[in-house]
Amino acid sequence: MEENLNIPDHVALILDGNGRWAKKRGLPRQMGHKKGCETLEQTVEDAARLGIRYLTVYGFSTENWKRPEEEVGALMGLFKQYLKDALEDLLNDDIKIRFLGDTSMFSADLQELIAETIETGKTRTGMVLNLAMNYGSRAEITRAAQNLAEQVKNGALQPSEITEQMLSDHMYTYGEPDPDLIIRPSGEYRLSNFLLWQSAYSELIFMDVLWPDFTTEDLEHCLDEYAMRNRRFGGV
Repeated sequence: MEENLNIPDHVALILDGNGRWAKKRGLPRQMGHKKGCETLEQTVEDAARLGIRYLTVYGFSTENWKRPEEEVGALMGLFKQYLKDALEDLLNDDIKIRFLGDTSMFSADLQELIAETIETGKTRTGMVLNLAMNYGSRAEITRAAQNLAEQVKNGALQPSEITEQMLSDHMYTYGEPDPDLIIRPSGEYRLSNFLLWQSAYSELIFMDVLWPDFTTEDLEHCLDEYAMRNRRFGGV
């Protein structure tokens, strides 16, 4: 990795390929998710070390509930264990965790763990780790529109007064910069309902590597490529 790079403030990751990674090795899909969780732990450490201020990871979408019950249960178990470990391990790194998505769909004990994680992170000042869980971008945009519509209904706001910034302020990522870079491993070339509003001017990198095989070197390669991009934001 080159020195003195233009490090993006906000990087987003679509964690994809766990199931295929396991299938290639004749393992249950749950083993792929477990390995993917280990990869995430390393990537979070790498991102903080490299100076990334915000890291958003797409861990569980609103559509993932359609997967087999056994697999969903395994994912929830891994999520719980990750948060339990994070409450202790990430304290040393001063990393703050936020949650993007409708967490009310999770079990009561998982919701309690989420609340504890949020409370513990209030005083942390290091990198922000956004965990997109039960997240869907269309649902997020709909939620923002409904909130503003309620204000119009109550007479607190006129339709003509609604701005792009107001919509941004009602997204789960309010108060944060939009992602500079979105990385999707696994060989798929789509955003899959992820940060559709926030990604208007994000740089995109798609990689053939499956998520469990994603390495420190892969992240550094993406940052090298990002540094060579010319971001014009519609200008010249």
